[in-house]
Amino acid sequence: MKLQLLDLKAQYETIKEEIKEAVINTIESGHYILGPQVKKLEEDIAKYCGVKHGIGVANGTDALVLTLKAFGIGEGDEVITTPFTFFASAETVSQVGATPVFVDVRPDTYCIDADKIEEKITSRTKAIIAVHIFGQMCDMDKIMDIANRHKLIVIEDACQAIGAEYKGKKAGSIGHAACFSFFPTKNLGGYGDGGMVVTNDDEIAQKIRMLRFHGSKIKYYHDMIGYNSRLDEIQAAILNVKFKYIDEWNNARKEKAHVYNELLRGTKCVTPYEDSKCKHIYHLYILQHENREELLKYLNENGVATGIYYPVPLHLQNVYKNLGYNEGDLPVSEMLSKRTFAIPLYPEITFDQQKYVADLIKKFDNN
Repeated sequence: MKLQLLDLKAQYETIKEEIKEAVINTIESGHYILGPQVKKLEEDIAKYCGVKHGIGVANGTDALVLTLKAFGIGEGDEVITTPFTFFASAETVSQVGATPVFVDVRPDTYCIDADKIEEKITSRTKAIIAVHIFGQMCDMDKIMDIANRHKLIVIEDACQAIGAEYKGKKAGSIGHAACFSFFPTKNLGGYGDGGMVVTNDDEIAQKIRMLRFHGSKIKYYHDMIGYNSRLDEIQAAILNVKFKYIDEWNNARKEKAHVYNELLRGTKCVTPYEDSKCKHIYHLYILQHENREELLKYLNENGVATGIYYPVPLHLQNVYKNLGYNEGDLPVSEMLSKRTFAIPLYPEITFDQQKYVADLIKKFDNN
């Protein structure tokens, strides 16, 4: 049996006629940049998240950069975030001239440990980027309480978490703004790059709309230095088709995750933890194993694709040596980087395929 970590073709087969129609209609419409498809997606995702504004941009990384810029964060500022995430969560802070400050994560949810944030706040701290990692939201009550007391901006990095919930509130509806990615492997993924910012703040929404279009409200009239970062109209058409299925697909991911939990009971794997306050949408199904490298080699030899998320925590990346972090400073993130990995999970995966993966893990553990 050959199993990919994510089988995008299997999903495409279920909606290909709708996708073809949407793409052809868009091409024939003659509207290719910031047209009706982008507008519809912006409105629908804003409504879904329970906020006023959605602003489509070129990708999730740009969503973070433009949001930081819109809030005026730059040279001399500090932004608190997690080291156990994709590089963009910190890279974007550096791109606007600010400094990322890393706070260790919880050993169960892998999200930033809200109890450790306050000790890292200084007079230069301007914002917290709360990364909802792998599809589960951070402890937003604690984070917002800290932010309110210290007058900080909270940006939700929800690039892996569209449809996730915290106490019944959707990802993107709690912080001052939130960022989504539509990279093809995301729960809502296009067939290319794409991203979106959502917010209730009218002024911030207007700034991001201007920043994505060369700092312009009106074509050829420029009020700020901006970027060229627009969500593509064809990608928006594809995403409008797929968005109709997001809850169905997220629920299927959750069901399949629970199947894995049962199948892997009794193995040496640590299965994912679900915070009772959250709806986890399982962007990735992450396991821990004390002998990760050998297990992954065994799975790969038997046709099962895997992925390591994340092999080097951000505070130990070469590019951030100048920040002065050393091994041992953030022990939970460092431990997880040596133990965590993903196995195949997507809405279309079958029970037999999941059992095959689980049986291999059991066989490895018993050898």
